[in-house]
Amino acid sequence: MAETKIALLPDRGVVSITGADAEKLLQGVITNDMDLLAKQPALHAGLLSPQGKILFDFFVVRTPDGFCLETARAKAADLAERMKMYKLRAKVEINDVSADYTVAAIWGGAHAPRGEGPLWFADPRLPELGYRELTTLRSDWALGGEECDSATQDDYHAHRIGLGVPEGGRDYAFGDAFPHEALLDQLHGVSFDKGCYVGQEVVSRMQNRGTARRRIVPVVAEAALPASGAAIIAAGVEIGTLGSTAGTRGLAMLRLDRVAEFVEKGESLRAGSVAVRVEIPAWARFTPAPTSAGSAA
Repeated sequence: MAETKIALLPDRGVVSITGADAEKLLQGVITNDMDLLAKQPALHAGLLSPQGKILFDFFVVRTPDGFCLETARAKAADLAERMKMYKLRAKVEINDVSADYTVAAIWGGAHAPRGEGPLWFADPRLPELGYRELTTLRSDWALGGEECDSATQDDYHAHRIGLGVPEGGRDYAFGDAFPHEALLDQLHGVSFDKGCYVGQEVVSRMQNRGTARRRIVPVVAEAALPASGAAIIAAGVEIGTLGSTAGTRGLAMLRLDRVAEFVEKGESLRAGSVAVRVEIPAWARFTPAPTSAGSAA
């Protein structure tokens, strides 16, 4: 059996939205369909600008008196304030409660969290990502018990990167990427069947026209990758930017049409001085999608 690991994620925060109109408010502004919470424990979603770019990404989980949004801790206060902009006369209370919670990720085995609270859930993006837990407990041992091996936040991000899963603030700048570019459409973060939400027209147009030329995809090298932000170059042309890395593996926002073009010409891709190749994840459904591209030779 695979080894079960647990890592506390101090870079994650929590926003609480409670009150009679909490679900209606969220349904009207986020990218995913709140009705799905009737049959699954959590949603992956985003809050967009009117121009359709991601301002915040988060998980939504139901609580006894409303909902919690797990998001980047550095953005939690801003998310709470942004939601208050849409509150109007709705009967809701919106608060940054990051100081009250510890967020943990559990992955690598069949073991589910044993925390006493209700706020644990299977990661809705990919089964291989395991579970998330929002709790007032501060100890990873208390969260997972003897069945789990303690891991670090870096271990979790290495696991995430290995699966090809982007994270806002690490692999793309908030306010700079469309949901398709950040793979929200691939990772169950967008509903194309619900009604209107902020930025919906732009997202629907990209979906219907297939106009997402940029995507975040895994890149692999034979040597350690440079720091996040390094340009990805082919034949002297910049075709993307490196995001988060873990040793020889990383994620990069790339123009996939340019990747295919240069690979067809036999040109290698480089991140700084390091040759890289592109590996489209097996779970990806987007096109153009070469199964592999570039050369690490």
